[in-house]
Amino acid sequence: MSRGQYPATRMRRNRMKAFSRRLVAETRLGVDDLIWPMFVIEGNDTAEPVDSMPGVMRLSIDRLVAQAGEAVALGIPAIAIFPSLDASLKDADGSQACDGDNLVCRAVRAVKTACPKLGIVCDVALDPFTDHGHDGVFRDGEIANDATVEILCEQAVHQANAGCDIIAPSDMMDGRVAAIRAALDDAGHENVQIMSYAAKYASAFYGPFRSAVKAGSLAGKDGKSTYQMDPANSDEAMHEIALDLQEGADMVIVKPGMPYLDILTRAKAEFGVPCIAYQVSGEYAMIMSAGQQGWLDEERVMMESLIAFKRAGADAVLTYFAPRIARLLGAQPD
Repeated sequence: MSRGQYPATRMRRNRMKAFSRRLVAETRLGVDDLIWPMFVIEGNDTAEPVDSMPGVMRLSIDRLVAQAGEAVALGIPAIAIFPSLDASLKDADGSQACDGDNLVCRAVRAVKTACPKLGIVCDVALDPFTDHGHDGVFRDGEIANDATVEILCEQAVHQANAGCDIIAPSDMMDGRVAAIRAALDDAGHENVQIMSYAAKYASAFYGPFRSAVKAGSLAGKDGKSTYQMDPANSDEAMHEIALDLQEGADMVIVKPGMPYLDILTRAKAEFGVPCIAYQVSGEYAMIMSAGQQGWLDEERVMMESLIAFKRAGADAVLTYFAPRIARLLGAQPD
């Protein structure tokens, strides 16, 4: 066999030039794939840095509106709003969650007024509102599923009344999607979507987020394991997703993202529904911290992580990197 005949197939040919690599790329990442999580606080013209999440700020509503305008300018289709409340407003039952004029609802109304076509996602859970940091309420020493669901339904309706486009229950209570769907429909919000945190794991990757919403570690190291999923389980996630879809979820979230790519792939393959990955605060913090130390190429790792979500089956990604990624994608050649 002559050298010219060996090997007949050279996989590197398609990789040799940039134009060719672009032509044969199997996975595409676009601005349309991004959801930008934002944190809102009380006050005016206020921005507080989240120490554990470099580059991320807690913003007063006026600053949040300006940042929402940035999302529109960058072409990002949706934002997710999370509140960071003063401790004085928190109580055991998270009663602020059911106030139609609470921080979240006021923020939603302000953003909708300024950016009417921007999608708004609202988290439905009680952990930002409770003084104990749990996603539900205690009754007889344990998190009470049905009592919590009743509160979540009221919370969801208030958010929809304010103008929220997508309700995202992250509490992991049983039956909450069906109950929230019924409550929304009864309140005339039959077109408000539900993006369920269907496979949300009891993960150690949430630490910086809990700091950002000032929930801290009040729930304890293993305190949420009675309702969030065991990281060891995969089949259980498929069961959870199937139930949420049966109950009326329009989209499902896998959270965290990178450590659970297998769950994302299974969900997309088995159900064929819109699947969203949440690149959580701990994932963001690790990339940022390593990048700042010079241990990783921060920008390349950021982009690689998003491509991984898309390759695994994600239709969209909740990521704190959203504005940076949008700018980079906008700078790429057509």
